[in-house]
Amino acid sequence: MISRILTSSTIGIDAFFVEIETHAERALPAVTMVGLPDNAVKESKERVLSAIKNTGFEKPRLRLTINLAPADVKKEGSAFDLPIAIGILAADEKVKGDLLGSTLILGELSLDGRLRHIKGALPITVHARNNEIKRIIVPTESVKEASIVDGIEVYGMDTLREVADFLNGEEGKLPTKTSIEEIFSDVNKYHLDFSDVKGQENVKRALEVAAAGAHNIIMIGSPGSGKTMLAKRIPTILPPMTFEEALETTKIHSVAGILGKGQALITERPFRSPHHTVSDAALVGGGSYPRPGEVSFAHHGVLFLDELPEFKKNVLEVMRQPLEDGKVTVSRSKMTLEFPANFMLAAAMNPCPCGFYSDPVKKCTCVENQIQKYMARISGPLLDRIDIHIQVPSVKYKDLSSESKGEPSDTIRERVMKARHVQIRRFEGLKHIFTNADMGAREVRTYCKLDQSGSDLIKMAMNKLGLSARAYDRILKVGRTIADLEGEERILPQHISEAIQYRSLDRELWKH
Repeated sequence: MISRILTSSTIGIDAFFVEIETHAERALPAVTMVGLPDNAVKESKERVLSAIKNTGFEKPRLRLTINLAPADVKKEGSAFDLPIAIGILAADEKVKGDLLGSTLILGELSLDGRLRHIKGALPITVHARNNEIKRIIVPTESVKEASIVDGIEVYGMDTLREVADFLNGEEGKLPTKTSIEEIFSDVNKYHLDFSDVKGQENVKRALEVAAAGAHNIIMIGSPGSGKTMLAKRIPTILPPMTFEEALETTKIHSVAGILGKGQALITERPFRSPHHTVSDAALVGGGSYPRPGEVSFAHHGVLFLDELPEFKKNVLEVMRQPLEDGKVTVSRSKMTLEFPANFMLAAAMNPCPCGFYSDPVKKCTCVENQIQKYMARISGPLLDRIDIHIQVPSVKYKDLSSESKGEPSDTIRERVMKARHVQIRRFEGLKHIFTNADMGAREVRTYCKLDQSGSDLIKMAMNKLGLSARAYDRILKVGRTIADLEGEERILPQHISEAIQYRSLDRELWKH
């Protein structure tokens, strides 16, 4: 007898259907699996047969041939355990076929028949809904993630026996529903806040401008000046995530298996801070079977690179494409995958190897040549893609000892959201452009026009600092954001002046 069970897997962050065909015949018991299974799938036959026996079913004494179609696509992961088990039981006539044709089944099995959490439940459920599948069965640990998708019945199951009884009509289980409103009712409740930061008003202003226009920013300051503390609070002043943003970000975390068990959606903007020993594949994605990297995990959030010059140069250079395009393209001989990577880059670095160059109190022990080599670790093209460079001075004692609290994140976020709404209205109808940082050359010419005094000011800065054409565009974009924060339709000279001040590394490099 032959049974057919519908299941699914993922390539990149997108899902595709897999049909598990099981042929059973009365012969010497054996299990043959074909259809490009990886090692985890090949090993599943041992888990599946043990789970069938330990769940109370009689171990099938049959010759089983299991085909995973399409046969030319590699299948990986442990989510095929449950559909393979159901396929064997259906071929052995232990499970009826009435519901099988319209049900998609996913799940990893333990040896005693319990179901375990799987990767990619969200993108698979979206794909099933879009292809008019009526219902999907997933482990209970993954049901919240899958049940946020409307238009499909999602059933969370605990054991293989429970799934078999449900398919046989012996268990009247109700589908699970997760309330989107309930999930989003608990957003923006961060335990960090900008009011915790003493002093550093000029840096807070730069971070506000960066958040308002989604600009990349780098902070330069001596050790202990508060760079990391400030960076960790950037998500608290960003606008709340929309449902579409949360869905896209959650899909990436889901396929990578880093979404928390029982978590339905990522509703707070991600903050990723990889160590400087990270490899290029771990940062941007890759591997023999391509997987998202840190830049994709930070999608719609913040990627913080502390001690930027300590990262390997080749690792930093591979970030140039995602910084420019908002996505990562990973090419292999048999496939090309794209991972979303629309993030805000926040970086931090010391001004020199010892960390105290230009410090008013501690003396720098570095020679000129050491400082130049240290700065040269960050390439010019990468620096050009960072809109805002800001110096972070050491905090003075009077600020540290002050009892007064700084401006809270909620107040700053309101101003940021107001500026973002201006940008949304401005770019309405334009594809893939939502913030000032997303503007291309054409949009810069259209929306960043200057009067004569503003043009003279930026011309003088270009000549004196030797800025590149890309840096020129960055100044105009930042100037546009500053104007939006102040509710100005035109970019005024003071906006350009402030934007030029946010190119401090250009000034330092010119000085050296």
